[in-house]
Amino acid sequence: MKYKLIFFISIFTSSSVLLARDAAAGKRKSSMCASCHGYKGISSNPSYPNLAGQKKAYLINAMQAYKSGQRTGRQADIMASISLGLSKQDIKDLAEYYSRLK
Repeated sequence: MKYKLIFFISIFTSSSVLLARDAAAGKRKSSMCASCHGYKGISSNPSYPNLAGQKKAYLINAMQAYKSGQRTGRQADIMASISLGLSKQDIKDLAEYYSRLK
């Protein structure tokens, strides 16, 4: 029982550290998003959505859809060209960062 508890505590602690690292990496990568989506993910232009506080899975799915060409619309061409330069890890990092902002 004691070993199981230690195991679960170590997994929880290491996952928290990984999430914090991903958010920090996302923050470093977010400068390319700021010109349209605003500093800290709050856009001053109503044409661009706020990213702050969005669900992580939504952000990942949206970026992957832009990257694959499945998502179309007003800004799809711009988002597709930006997302082509992002790795899967970049997208996860950005999603982690923006999902944690209020």
